Amino acid sequence: MTDTAALQAALADYFAPWVQALDLRVEPVQPEGAVLLRLPHSDQLARAGGMLCGQAMMAAADTAMVLALIAHFGAFRPCTTVQLNTSFLKPLSGQDALVEARVLRAGKTMAFGEIDLRGAADGRSVCRASTTYALL
Repeated sequence: MTDTAALQAALADYFAPWVQALDLRVEPVQPEGAVLLRLPHSDQLARAGGMLCGQAMMAAADTAMVLALIAHFGAFRPCTTVQLNTSFLKPLSGQDALVEARVLRAGKTMAFGEIDLRGAADGRSVCRASTTYALL
């Protein structure tokens, strides 16, 4: 298992500057087998009405899953997103988002995972995603 500081450092080491600009923070309390990120509320990530935009949610979900793969393998393995299927359940506004990513299965060449985004203040799920990655 990779520790919180190593996962936070991976955000700077492996992700593009615009992803780093999301200001994602690895939460120290991780559910068993999962990685938990905080996506801070920001006016720059909001669309009309102050709602968190879907593009930011998808980027946070994809990033969280790569960190979950790092935690799963104990080190970074080059990978690429093959599929990201996202369902937006309800708008999120006025609060941070918690992004929980879990590896469902990881083999030699493919990995599968699921992500849940929920309001940090109210705990209500706002977005669910499933992912497939090619391990390079």
